Amino acid sequence: MIALWWRGLVARRAARILAASAGVAVAVALLASLGAFLTGAQASMTERAARSVPVDWQVEVQPGGDAAAVLDAVRAAPGTVAAQPVGFGRADGLSATTGATTQTTGAAVVLGLPDGYATTFPGELRVLAGAGDGVLVAQQTAANLGVAPGDSITVNVLGGPATTVRVDGVVELPAADSLFQKVGAPPGGQPSAPPDNVLLLPQNRWQDLYASLAGSRPDVATTQVHATRTHDLPADPASAYIAETGAARNLEAATAGGALVGDNLGAALGAARSDAAYAQVLFLFLGVPGAVLAGLLTAAVTGAGASRRRREQALLRTRGASARQVLALAATEAATVGLLGAVTGLGVAAVVGQLAFGSAAFGATPLAAAGWIAAAAVFGFAVAGATVLLPAWRDLRGSTVAAGRSAAERPRPPWWARFGLDVVLLVLSGLVFWAAGASNYTLVLAPEGVPTISVSYWAFAGPALLWVGVGLLGWRIADLVLGRGRRLVGSGLRPLAGGLSQTVAATLARQRRPLGRSVVLLALALSFAASTATFNATYRQQAEVDALLTNGADVTVTESPGVVVGPDAARALAAVPGVRGVEPVQHRFGYVGADLQDVYGVDPATITGATALQDAYFQGGTARGLMDTLAARPDSVLVSAETVKDFQLQPGDLLNLRIKDGRSGALVSVPFHYVGVVTEFPTAPKDSFFVANAAYLAQATGSDAVGSFLVDTGGRDTTAVADRIRTQLGASATVTDIANARTRIGSSLTSVDLAGLTRVELGFALVLAVASGGLVLALGLAERRRSFAIARALGASPGQLRGFVLGEAAVLAVGGLALGAVGGWLLSAMLVTVLKGVFDPPPSVAAVPWSYLALIAALTVAALAAAAAGAARLARRPALEVVRRL
Repeated sequence: MIALWWRGLVARRAARILAASAGVAVAVALLASLGAFLTGAQASMTERAARSVPVDWQVEVQPGGDAAAVLDAVRAAPGTVAAQPVGFGRADGLSATTGATTQTTGAAVVLGLPDGYATTFPGELRVLAGAGDGVLVAQQTAANLGVAPGDSITVNVLGGPATTVRVDGVVELPAADSLFQKVGAPPGGQPSAPPDNVLLLPQNRWQDLYASLAGSRPDVATTQVHATRTHDLPADPASAYIAETGAARNLEAATAGGALVGDNLGAALGAARSDAAYAQVLFLFLGVPGAVLAGLLTAAVTGAGASRRRREQALLRTRGASARQVLALAATEAATVGLLGAVTGLGVAAVVGQLAFGSAAFGATPLAAAGWIAAAAVFGFAVAGATVLLPAWRDLRGSTVAAGRSAAERPRPPWWARFGLDVVLLVLSGLVFWAAGASNYTLVLAPEGVPTISVSYWAFAGPALLWVGVGLLGWRIADLVLGRGRRLVGSGLRPLAGGLSQTVAATLARQRRPLGRSVVLLALALSFAASTATFNATYRQQAEVDALLTNGADVTVTESPGVVVGPDAARALAAVPGVRGVEPVQHRFGYVGADLQDVYGVDPATITGATALQDAYFQGGTARGLMDTLAARPDSVLVSAETVKDFQLQPGDLLNLRIKDGRSGALVSVPFHYVGVVTEFPTAPKDSFFVANAAYLAQATGSDAVGSFLVDTGGRDTTAVADRIRTQLGASATVTDIANARTRIGSSLTSVDLAGLTRVELGFALVLAVASGGLVLALGLAERRRSFAIARALGASPGQLRGFVLGEAAVLAVGGLALGAVGGWLLSAMLVTVLKGVFDPPPSVAAVPWSYLALIAALTVAALAAAAAGAARLARRPALEVVRRL
């Protein structure tokens, strides 16, 4: 009997099976796509984090320790690929005579590098001039001394004799911050900046200078072992972090206190694990609602034929079929829907992955992707069972044969409407959202030194409750408008139904329960699409803002300390092909009390011409307003929030900063008045700093020396322009461009293919929205072919039938679009706020992708119009032909 039933089902109800399978396929494809992307993204985060570290371990030999034994222990440690000893020595200063002048620096650091160091650790050195081995001088030191390859430098060793060496090359130290870290110190105890003067010697020459001091003066000469570790790590950054930090601690234990590990690789993985947690959060926020929506779409598709399915079930029971046999037949239909939907969905996911990422597995390994493929397929079968088998079981237990043969629906409202669950959910959503904002919560927390991270999953409650609450409230509103407000609906339908508008409204009132469900489904799909699109657009916007904020502008030229360059140098930079504008920015250091902070002098009238300033960077005013204040009151100053709190400042307070005078070199007191708070500023550090008027700062200190030039290229050819400027300036300045900053800074989420993920998400959202409108309407109208046939037999004209069809389509379009717009706006605002930790810096306003929203609205209306037109054509068929086919 089951085989006979299945053949009849395929022959007579193929459209219904295919429609239900399509809903399952969307859910399976979405889960498989996002899940495989999540796995691939996490592996990519681990790989990129490991690749970004030039030296994985800096193992410092402790006082009394044996350098040779530590080197052997590092080389013997599981996972070590290569290890080399590096000497660190201190010098009183460096001096050089070029021409008729002698230049002398302050304290310096002298490194001793073994042969092949630059090859083993290629990220540590970049040759700017001369050779890449021998005696090398750092770029900033070369500028301070005015030396080039071939010149001589005298090294004044602490506690030792002065030695003269000949320079073989000038190099840049791209990873100077980590190279000169204080091994074992917490983040707050690290040096604020790497040393200004660095000399690099071959290891044997370093030994000649410092060998006698290595044991007796550990404050003058120390040894580190630099190691490259295997990057064959677990794909998940959190697991990789635990494995790597455990290996570092194991080495410290094995050396019995003789060595301390500066675990650069572990630090990079520690940052990546937070990004991996955010990736999981994004999957839950953006992927799970889509999968749930696809399940609801499948339920709506199968629910469109619920009355007929109950009549068929009642007929089977009348003819002697047992409850078990009826359930077996329903299970057969569910299995067919699930299998077809799962296979189709996995095929769609593979095609999407190939088109969007060039890999059917979305960049994940086949084994890792297989887990998500299996989970998505199981979810597909679960959706099919919940939407096909479960209703059949419920009808068997809760209705009689006579009730099953009846086409009438009970008018009783659902239980949640009687208890006001929709209002309760919306109120709870608002309370959760308020509580999260009031408590200044952190969605992802990674405490320093703790190998695990925590995610505040309760923050998911706000958007989830809002989404469900809006849907239920929409059903209540639709039921109310179509029921008690049917006269108003009839008046609105007059342009479509003419004199039958009130009759059409009365018909819609009797169908308001299934029509209300269709309105809610369409509204949920549209709100999901709108919120997803808005979040993705905002993320892309802030990723670009983050890169611009860190680099300062499209291209930034940073002058070396000790090099005095005035604002007139901007003219030479402006003449470089591709440069649209140049903005000089002063950089000083000032004492507020005993606290030393950065001071940036800007021209408030022109600073926005080279870089972008967002209102989110400031407190106490807008970006434009505070820049106008700096221009109108030159002695104004913008202060970091930390400084305002520490020194209990009030707006208008006098703030005396001690800044070095450009003429005498002594610290002078410069009066400022506090007018606002600055939290972020181009090229500024993350912690405390000041922003002042450049003209006032130059007048008060007697120097207009520029710290950096912000170069605007209009966002085009930034790398090429940076190369031209670098060629022109040589080793006298550091040139960075925004293209490099995008891959170097911020969340590693921005390093994965977010553009491909966005296309996938928005593509599925578009399909869900169109299907929720057009497909559900088409199936609902198709299920009422019998009613249209009876109306046709009673003399209804094609125009009158068309009025019934268009009236239902219009109600669905207006109700779904209106409710979806409101829900999308609320959900977008909540998502952007709740996920504020993803954005760095937080957005002033969310980015709204109006073109995408207009496209999705137009396609939804087009799908509804197409479904209505098709149903109208079917309604014009002769009644006898339609009845025979039923």
